[in-house]
This record gives sequence, C-alpha cells and structure tokens, in this order.
Amino acid sequence: MTHRQVLEAMSGLLLAMFVAMLSGTIVANALPRIIGDLGGNQDQYTWVVTATLLAATATTPIWGKLADRMNKKLLVQLSITVFVIGSVLAGFSQTTEALIGFRVLQGLGLGGLQALVQIVMASVVSPRERGRYMGYFGAVMAVATVGGPLLGGFLVDSELLGWRWCFWVGVPFGVAALVLLQRTLKLPVLTSDTKIDLLGALLIPGGISVLLIWVTLAGKNFDWVSWASAAFVAGGVLLIALAVVVERRVADPVVPPRLIKQRTMVLAIIASVAIGIAMFGSSVFFSQYFQISRGYSPTAAGLLTLPMIVGLLLASTITGQLVTRFGRWKRFLVAGTALIVVGLGLLGTIDHSTSLVLIGVYMAILGVGVGSSMQNLVLAAQNGLDYRDLGAGTSTVTFFRSLGGAAGVSVLGAILATHVTDLINDGLASIPGAGAATQSGGSTSLDLSGLPEPVRVIVEHAYGDATALVFLIAGAIALVAFVAVLFMRETSLRTTVGDAELAELEGATARA
Repeated sequence: MTHRQVLEAMSGLLLAMFVAMLSGTIVANALPRIIGDLGGNQDQYTWVVTATLLAATATTPIWGKLADRMNKKLLVQLSITVFVIGSVLAGFSQTTEALIGFRVLQGLGLGGLQALVQIVMASVVSPRERGRYMGYFGAVMAVATVGGPLLGGFLVDSELLGWRWCFWVGVPFGVAALVLLQRTLKLPVLTSDTKIDLLGALLIPGGISVLLIWVTLAGKNFDWVSWASAAFVAGGVLLIALAVVVERRVADPVVPPRLIKQRTMVLAIIASVAIGIAMFGSSVFFSQYFQISRGYSPTAAGLLTLPMIVGLLLASTITGQLVTRFGRWKRFLVAGTALIVVGLGLLGTIDHSTSLVLIGVYMAILGVGVGSSMQNLVLAAQNGLDYRDLGAGTSTVTFFRSLGGAAGVSVLGAILATHVTDLINDGLASIPGAGAATQSGGSTSLDLSGLPEPVRVIVEHAYGDATALVFLIAGAIALVAFVAVLFMRETSLRTTVGDAELAELEGATARA
C-alpha cells in the first residue's frame, strides 16, 4: 500500500481508537461527580473503572484469535458497534450498579478495539515503517487524553448537558468510524479449516476473571486469608490450569503455546503486566487527587494533567519517527521504562500541599516514559511473530497489559481506600461522633458537600496524603518492566508485511 492508501485506511482506525481512549479519559475525570450523584462510594468508584478493564481483558485474546481466521475489518466494526451500544446505555444509568453493568458491555467492545487496531495496523505496514505510523496513534491518544478530561469537565459542570453526555458524546465518532472503515479499509480475509477453540475461549477469561474479582473484593468484603479467598484462588487457578491443558492439545489454540517459547514475547508480556499496573493503576486516581484533595473542578483537574499528556504526545511521536529511521527500538524502551520508574517514584513523595508545579514536572516525566514505552513494546513483540500468529501474539501482549491495568486499579484502589479510611479515623479521633459523617454504605464517601468544615478538611488531607502511596507502589512494580526490557534481545525491524512476509519466512525455512 502507498503512504496515501495507508493514511486513508488509518483514518477509520484512528477515529475508532479516539473513541475508545476518549471513553476512559472523559469518564475518569467525571467519576467523582458521577459517583456522588448516584450515591456511590469508593468501592463502587473503583468498580466502575475495573468493570470495563475486566471485560476488555477477558475478551482480548478471543478477538485476537478471531482476527487470525476471520475478516478483520468486520471484527473491528463489530467491536465498535458493541462499544457504542454500551456507551448509550451507560448514559441512561440510574444507579451505580446499572452503570457498572453497562460499563462491562463497553469493555467487551473495548477489548476488540485495543487488540484489533494494532493487528490491522500490523497487517498493512511493515515493522520497520510501523514506528512512523505509531506516532499518529500516539498523537490521537494524546488528543483524546487531553480533550477527554477537559470535555468531561465541561459536560459535568454544564447545567444544560450534565455527566450523562460523557457517555453519549462519543457515539457520533463511533458511527463516523464505522462509515470510514467501510469505505477505506480493504484487507485480505484469512480462513482456517480448524475448529474454533471454544473451550479455551471460555476457560482463559473465566480463570482470569475469577482471580481479578478476588483481588477486587479481598480485604474489603472478606479477609485476604479466609475461606472465601481460598475458594476464589482455587477456582481461578483450576480454570487456568484446565486452559493450559486444553491449549496444548487443540489444533488451533486461542493462545498458541509456541508464542510463550519466544524470549522477546515472554519478556514483553512481563513488561506489559508491570506497565499496565503502573500506568492504569496509578493514573486513574489523578482526577480524584485534584478534585477531592485539592478542591479543583473537573475542568481544572483535566487541565492539571496536561504536563503528562504533552510529554506522552511528544515522546510517542518523536520515538516513532526515530524507530522508523534507525530500525532500533530497545534504547527507547529502556529509557522509557526508566522514566516511568522515576516519574512514579517522584509522585510517591507528594501530599495534600505539594506544589502543583512540582507535580506537573513529575507528571511530565511519567508521560514521556509512557509515550516511549507503550507502543514500542507492542512493536518489539510483533517484530518476532510469524504473520499467521500476528493476531494471537498482538492480543496476548495487549491482554496482559490490560490484565495488569485491571489488577492495578483493583489492588491500588483497595489500598487507597484502606489507607484513606485509616488516615480519616486518625484525624477524627478528637472529634466525637464525626466518623459517621464520612461513611456511606460502609465505605468512604466521595460526596464531601454535606460534611462540616473541620471534617471536610481532614478527609481532603487524607486523600491527598494517601494517593502518594499508590504512586510509590506503582513505581516499584514498574521497576519489573525496566528489568524485563533490559534482558530483551534486539533484532532489526523487518521491512515486509502480509504475503511478502510469509514468503520471506518460508524462504528462510527452506534455506535452513
């Protein structure tokens, strides 16, 4: 495909990616107000985010495997449709429980988008040239991440619109993406005579979902060391063990075992889990910090995240161009993961009174690290894949990144809720009977409007001081990604794609 044809085909993909990214950023900044209006609490705040990540994580391998044997274009359009329907329904939610349920439906579509966009991209552009186009994805990601919080803040603060439009505003973009994809994207359809591994497709997400639900509930609904914890862990491990047995025996497994034998793939998976935990598990609490602890409006909270987004945009665009020019990727991954560790470590020192200028600098460092790492990590994994395994391999890396994100939001959310409660209790020890005013349904309430002034100040300080612990833990986990990247073996990026790539691989096999 010519450069112009690739850009035309990418137009629908970029718009679809914009819709997916916008859904997360626009809602994340509005969540404190949404949960407050629906009468929710800290536990439900975390679940609104976790529900989407959980559904997306569980279904990503299935979408990826289907892409290796079905029409990729049709699958992308199907995932967009599911996502749009979930968005419309989420906007009509009357309770927090209903919102969580519709967010699950959004996650089903998101699971397809986050895997299929990368797969389709790899189907039309060679690994050597892919860095050039990944800069466009980085730019779209940055625009969605910048525009999402600002748009979400505007909608939440608007008397005429309100927070429900945070879910509805992306619907026109989704419809436009469907039209563009239908007109511009043309891909060959891969077919297979082997049966679909339905049992593996059920066991893999089932086992992961059970373990993620356990991580989310443990420590709040029951103790970490209890019969309930043992039952969840045993059930999840059993389902995963059965999935491994099934995947080793079927002719066409959802996750081919041969992928796990590749050194770069294994290290990319480890790094993806760590980056997922560090990135999703920490950034989701930024808006909570700025709104609850520092007292800023949703719009202002969105503006305060600009340093991180600008850093992400510049790093993603520049490193993408440099990767294409030099054909090397490891140096950017090493530098990027190192900056993630440094940025999160610095954010781990903040409290309720830290200078916003300092926080902005720390966020910029984190943004540059994420922009240099996230797309290049997928590229490194794709470069070592056979074309016939492109869908399964790409979705596997994406799956583990989403898995890390879902686990990170759940675990770090639980840690934050516990630490906030402890700090509030310590602060209220001298105010008899005030503790009841800060509780809603057994969890710390996010609606502070009705609290007496002394109590409100204590709660605000508690959220500001407790958030630092989340960043500190995320930074320690990100260190694992840095170590994994160091042990990756760099290979030159290939210059072929599709049928030419298959021919190159077959020729190399014949010569061997």
